[in-house]
Amino acid sequence: MTPTQLRAYSAVVRLGSVKLAAAQLSVSESAISLHIGQLRRELGDQLFSRTSSGLAFTPGGLRLASRANEMLGLQDITVLEVSAAARGRRLLRVGASSLFAEHAAPGLIELFAGRADDLDVELSVRDPASFASVLLSRTVDIVIGPPPPVVDPELTSRPVMNYRIEVVAGPDHPLAVVRPSPGQLRDQTWLLGPSAATTLGAIPDLLRRLGIPEEKQQIYQSNAAAVEEAKRGKGLAPALSFAVAPDVRKGHLVRVAGPHAVLEAGWHALTLDERGAPQAAQELARFASTPRAIQAMIRGTGVNVGHFRPSVHVTLWS
Repeated sequence: MTPTQLRAYSAVVRLGSVKLAAAQLSVSESAISLHIGQLRRELGDQLFSRTSSGLAFTPGGLRLASRANEMLGLQDITVLEVSAAARGRRLLRVGASSLFAEHAAPGLIELFAGRADDLDVELSVRDPASFASVLLSRTVDIVIGPPPPVVDPELTSRPVMNYRIEVVAGPDHPLAVVRPSPGQLRDQTWLLGPSAATTLGAIPDLLRRLGIPEEKQQIYQSNAAAVEEAKRGKGLAPALSFAVAPDVRKGHLVRVAGPHAVLEAGWHALTLDERGAPQAAQELARFASTPRAIQAMIRGTGVNVGHFRPSVHVTLWS
């Protein structure tokens, strides 16, 4: 099996179509069919067949789909690691939920990366629903965000930090001076960050618990942008309590009263089990729950980022 064959097969599995796979990989359909045919002959398995409702995969075809993603992920990380090693450096790829990436990751990564002169850290925003898949495919080395409902047996989950989501409003908002009912909360405009567009996490949980209709939800490019609109009295914004505490103290924001406007939650670090996770990923998972790391996540490192040699790369993924 070659990487080209596996990429072709993986694209067919992901897209459910030879035509779409060819378009995504910028090759002809006949090239995709050639690669699939070679895999079938080598493995002695039909892998999949076409039906009126799409592609139907054999048990062996499904097994290959899983292994193909894993093997391609290993190839990609090997290329990165060899390149980094040639420069005398290590690379740690961190995936995070948007809420964690925006508010807690910068302080944590600055502090952690500053402990090693040879470590580069790359941060990417990931949908929490994809945490297991990006780890198992070795697209990233560690993910931090809301814990999955069920932890895959090949993964290890460690609690990192508990936090509180509070609903805030501008001081002139009508609900700033009352204790609103769930019905009153549902009638308001809700100003939200990207985390509201996912299925897992504290803010989606809060919206579901209150039954906020979609037409009342406005999603901004960041949670901070949504909170800024709340300051102007444009609506309600769920936010991390530690992130909005300074604005509450200054009177720029008011916490909406009542138990319906508060939610306790937590972040977890997930890695492959200790046999498969890179050492730096295991170290970060352990370090993230220490008091010093938690302080850095809440308040920043307290040290100018220019003091750190390692670079922190931030890439956004849809």
